[in-house]
Amino acid sequence: MTGPATRYEESCGIDYRHRSGGGQDVVMLHGIGSDATSFDRLLPHLPADWNIIAWNAPGYGRSTALKKAAPDASDYAERLEHFTQALGIGPMILTGHSLGTLMAAAYAGKHPDRVRALVLMACAQGYGIDRGQALPAKAADRLAALTRLGPQGFAEQRAPRLMAQPDAQPRVLADAIAAMGRIDPAGYGQAVHALSRGDLAAALNQLSVASLVLVGREDVITPPDQSRRAHAVLSARSPDLAHDWAEIADAGHIVHQQRPDAVADALCGFVARLQPKLESI
Repeated sequence: MTGPATRYEESCGIDYRHRSGGGQDVVMLHGIGSDATSFDRLLPHLPADWNIIAWNAPGYGRSTALKKAAPDASDYAERLEHFTQALGIGPMILTGHSLGTLMAAAYAGKHPDRVRALVLMACAQGYGIDRGQALPAKAADRLAALTRLGPQGFAEQRAPRLMAQPDAQPRVLADAIAAMGRIDPAGYGQAVHALSRGDLAAALNQLSVASLVLVGREDVITPPDQSRRAHAVLSARSPDLAHDWAEIADAGHIVHQQRPDAVADALCGFVARLQPKLESI
């Protein structure tokens, strides 16, 4: 399946993938060990008139890093606001994968009028530490492994766990390794701090926004129960709004790369349910 061309652009110190369209604005936030290219397999399955922005988060690709050594998700959210305002992006469908779900939730909490709907894929929960606390052992181990192995070795070790049956999709695995191998250790270190300080449940409990939550059935990084909890919180907060759930078979953590067709079906179905409301705004 093919679609409009996707190209790299830059604005406000943010490097991003842009697939231009005159319709719905959709902004996509990648996970901690990836970059904007992680959405490349998904985009051709989405409507050609959607205007899609997939950023390289601060400290990734050619995007300028945040100034704080130990930021939290709200710091990324403020960069996202500056960036999307500069582009003239109106109320958007904000899509986050993994760590991107924490950034998306923080943004929706700070700028609720700017988010028409929230799409969360493979929800990262965060470790919920306070400012000044030491990194949790799992987070510290990530940084130690990156230092020991270097980005390429780190990617070769970790990327296969992002997938269900990685040997069955060698090109997807190669893309995942390549993206993780491009991470900048300093930018990754900032993102680890954001993950460590994140608390997705607390952030979602402040929101009243339509949502789609989806996950790969074989995700061992953020198992399905984590995403189910996120869906439950959002549904309870605003039961009058649309809240869709999808568990995608034959997919692991990078569900949008392994099963872009199924993810697109879920996303398009969700947006179709919202459409009467969106057209009335």
